[in-house]
Amino acid sequence: MEKSYIGVIGMEVMGKNLALNMESKGYRVSVYNRTSEKTKAFAEGVAKGKKIVPTYDLKDFVDSLESPKRIMLMVKEGAPVDNFIEQLIPLLQKGDLIIDGGNSFFKDTIRRNASLSEKGILFIGTGVSGGEEGALKGPAIMPGGQKEAYLLVEKLFKDISAKAYDGEPCVEYMGPNGAGHFVKMVHNGIEYGDMQLIGECAWFFKNAFGMTSDEIADIMEKWNGKKDVLRSYLIEITADSMREKHKETKEYLVDRVADITRMKGTGTWTVQSALELLVPVPTIASAVFSREMSQDKDLRLKMSKFLSFPKVKKFKGNKNELIDIAHDALYISKISSYAQGMALLQAGSKHYNFNLNLGKIAKIWRAGCIIRAQFLDEITKAYEENPDLPNLLASPKFSKFVIQNIDKLCRFIEVAHQAGVPTLAMSNSYDYIVQLASPVLFSAQVAALQRDYFGAHGYFKIGGVNDPSIMTTKDGKIREFHTEWLVKGRPEKEITK
Repeated sequence: MEKSYIGVIGMEVMGKNLALNMESKGYRVSVYNRTSEKTKAFAEGVAKGKKIVPTYDLKDFVDSLESPKRIMLMVKEGAPVDNFIEQLIPLLQKGDLIIDGGNSFFKDTIRRNASLSEKGILFIGTGVSGGEEGALKGPAIMPGGQKEAYLLVEKLFKDISAKAYDGEPCVEYMGPNGAGHFVKMVHNGIEYGDMQLIGECAWFFKNAFGMTSDEIADIMEKWNGKKDVLRSYLIEITADSMREKHKETKEYLVDRVADITRMKGTGTWTVQSALELLVPVPTIASAVFSREMSQDKDLRLKMSKFLSFPKVKKFKGNKNELIDIAHDALYISKISSYAQGMALLQAGSKHYNFNLNLGKIAKIWRAGCIIRAQFLDEITKAYEENPDLPNLLASPKFSKFVIQNIDKLCRFIEVAHQAGVPTLAMSNSYDYIVQLASPVLFSAQVAALQRDYFGAHGYFKIGGVNDPSIMTTKDGKIREFHTEWLVKGRPEKEITK
């Protein structure tokens, strides 16, 4: 009996579509699901007549695969992944490979990689982005694990991945153990930011101009033009979905959809990781917090009765001019948000020894994935020209645009607030840029003195008004000081450690 090249466990939408994608590229695929009914329905449905082998026992599933065994788990993150790994271990030999293609937390992937390595079993944590359509037609793939493990599936991954406009496959080896899932996590965090920024623009048009959903869709469609810097998958589907009518009425569907945005965890993990690594990601964090606020619908309904604000002000100026301002404000905010995500990738790479290549990451995000966008080409070029960029905003292409147009983002925020539109993501994108470009943060100087005053925590000094660099000793050590605030005369002393 002919053996299958790879096996897929998990017959939900992503697992089924990946199996169909693999089969369409000439691979024989075995499939298994914990509940046999789903396997049978798949085999007798869309997979009928294809080189897809249904199995109903885990041992039979493993035995149906050629050696070394290649098994891809497409199951819910957390305990289900661990449970399947435990069941598979007795059935596998040294050199066999398990691939976790779900949205697992990267620290779990690091743990699993180490545990399986001790048993001689290879393990890859693979980020797969593109949703249902991407899984079937070609996703962006972000694998991390042992390099020899990746080599076992490199051709397969390149075959099934999305292809950018230049024909390049949207897959690249990310690095050891949890690198792939770390990159996918940050990808999803950036995705949260993108969605929130676009949503704030749509709300802006609705309140400031009183636009219908069709009119907002027209703007989004224009912004998705072939040469527009905002051209992206998310802009495209926003335009398309805003035109959808509610089936039972003449209303637009968006006006009948409940204002509750659910989430599965990757955005929260991104913010948690940023806190641990001391990397500010305010745009991404604001998107997560906004989703959390959306879920507390009952509280918002109650509070709307207590907090009655003045009627919103419709914009009475040049409409087309403000639409152009909104366009550039969104682009600046996206640059800021992506800069935050790339900074987190840099910090995580260093802390976890992932050795990530930011240029290659941006390159594989150009197609297949949810955040695919035209300006990822510019991000790719920025890191190819200077792999040691301290921050994406240091790239001349982006810094020049931001410097020339930052006032448009200010104007957008101002008008939005007058129209009663909260701009958590837009405002945080602006504030990130301004803080990043400030050689001295006066609020931080105030807070440093507050901490020393109430807790004797000490503070550092700068050279002076015209010298914002930190004072150091001759041997390069940072000098630390403390003021005796409660002592008459308030003597100051240098702290030596």
